Amino acid sequence: MSALPERGESRRAANARKRISRRPSRLGLVAGATLKPDRVREADAGFPGLLKRAWRRAEQTEDLRSFVEVLLTLDGHVPADVQLRALSAAEEAALAALCGLSWRAPATAAPATAAPDAAAPDAAAPATAAPGDATSGDAEETVFSGEIALATSGRIVLRVPSAAPLKADGLVGGVRRVPWTRATLDAYREQLRRAEDRVARTVVDCRGWLAEQGAEGRGELLEQAKEAALRTAPFVLYQQGRQYTNFRDHNTLTGKTLWPGHPDCALSSLQDLPLELWSDHDVQLVVCLTLLIRSAGPGRVEEANGTQLTVDHVAHMLERIRVGYNAALGRDQVPPAASATVADLHELAVSLRSHRGEVARQAQLYREIHGALMHKIEKVAGPCADLARAREDAVTARLTSRLPLRGDNLAELEEALAAAPGWLAAPHGDFATGLEALVYESAAAATEAFEADFAMSRGMRSLPDLITALREERWAEICDWEITRFFCCVVPDPSAARHFGDSAAALADAAWAMSSRMQYNSWHFIAGNLPKAPEVVDRDHFVPPTIPDVAFYSDQHHHGHVNNNVRFSIRSPQSVVVDGRRFNGFVDLRLLRCDGAPFGEQDLLAAHRVSAFTARATGLVAELAAAGEQIEVTAFDSPWHWSAVTGGADPATRAS
Repeated sequence: MSALPERGESRRAANARKRISRRPSRLGLVAGATLKPDRVREADAGFPGLLKRAWRRAEQTEDLRSFVEVLLTLDGHVPADVQLRALSAAEEAALAALCGLSWRAPATAAPATAAPDAAAPDAAAPATAAPGDATSGDAEETVFSGEIALATSGRIVLRVPSAAPLKADGLVGGVRRVPWTRATLDAYREQLRRAEDRVARTVVDCRGWLAEQGAEGRGELLEQAKEAALRTAPFVLYQQGRQYTNFRDHNTLTGKTLWPGHPDCALSSLQDLPLELWSDHDVQLVVCLTLLIRSAGPGRVEEANGTQLTVDHVAHMLERIRVGYNAALGRDQVPPAASATVADLHELAVSLRSHRGEVARQAQLYREIHGALMHKIEKVAGPCADLARAREDAVTARLTSRLPLRGDNLAELEEALAAAPGWLAAPHGDFATGLEALVYESAAAATEAFEADFAMSRGMRSLPDLITALREERWAEICDWEITRFFCCVVPDPSAARHFGDSAAALADAAWAMSSRMQYNSWHFIAGNLPKAPEVVDRDHFVPPTIPDVAFYSDQHHHGHVNNNVRFSIRSPQSVVVDGRRFNGFVDLRLLRCDGAPFGEQDLLAAHRVSAFTARATGLVAELAAAGEQIEVTAFDSPWHWSAVTGGADPATRAS
């Protein structure tokens, strides 16, 4: 089976080829011809199952606070802080009054810039048990019967005074009835008053700032927000009870479902409306999206995923980032916002973005991803320690034993590559090029060194083709290339077969499924590196990634992750310069564990060094290709994964 489509292939031949299964265990068979799937996923696999387990675990707790804490963390799967910041103002006030829990509490207090009174704790933490806890022995008379439940979205929801009973059809498991005493009610009333005052001040400030931008300026902000929603991974944001999302549920923002300008897009519907007709929710949405985007680009929006998108929450995030940046720089380079006003927060956001590159040169930026709620947190890594050095040493040892390179670490191996890169274009061992051998050995070394179930590395098959198209500015052609123009080498640990019924064939199928998805990711990102010609703008693509991430419990939402047990992972994207043009996210290294312990920061630092080594090799091959060397990656297709994983005969001989 050819790695690249045949030049001049007829439409009939191409369609016939596409009807043949590329699954390693079924090469040569017509796709979709089996009577039933090999694996049938449980109806509640992924997120629904997690929610059910979390609810059952919460029901086993003895007191209200423990019950709530299990739900806040989804039984240890997400930080409680994310869920606390997902609460509406009334729910936040109720939880503080009932349990003394709030993201504004002293232990997790927002900085002074977060809101006019945010530094003062809003939570009225009880001296002993929570006032509304039915198990606390409180003899006070119940004056209101509230409810706490877990919504199918993963959020905690509460019934508060004056609200209707919670609707069962949107809940997991049921409700817990919670008695409110007079003391609880008084605490709630004070909390709610503060919240309503805070929201009222914020809305006035947001409207004033938007008015200062003028009609043209507001139009530009809306276009910026729509582009961010279109080019960013799925997110779900809240404004009190209103949901803004480009993900699965009824979409309200531009994304995979709503095209730019769609009348159902909340941002598009504001385009020609006078500011006085914007709802308070929409006013805060536009301001907060602007602050996030101005601080780091569209990717920052995902760091608000699953939370209330309010000015005080955004201010809290920006201040946390500011403190981290200054720590990395070793000085107070970025001053705090002068006040909690939108104007001063906007100045802070712009300052953070202007210093981000300097921070990245001093320390490694990365994102921590909590898959259950798709929430991301930007962090500044500390220095490499013993674990990171041990991982790198193990990778280096394998590479020097199998490749014509010498050095005591990956930096020295890069120097050796740069000194004599010619072998990357020549056959090496069982591979048609040294680059193929290097990609495979790097991934295989990472599987071993990081104790991963899978490691994978992706890239483009023909750098000469890309260079020719770039020189002739054939942007439409590049955008039209199929995913077969890209490759991904997936190397599983043989023991990973235990996650796939102890079947080597099923393991090979899983490896190929991952490879195909990574080919799509390469296709999806490449357009984001091209000039914004009409054909590029119109083509579906995301902003290419530039910093690594470590993910926890990713086997929740993404169907491929659920099906293939992708629980813990590291992604390390790297840029490559091709004929003078920088392509962000052009290659990456991914490490996966299906169970066991999650990866940590030290693992990420070492993995980023390994992916940088592969990127350096790819860049050197690009230089050879630019000079006229014809280099093409033909390995890492479906038959290759069958042979590499199972050790069996190539099933491609069955192909018609």
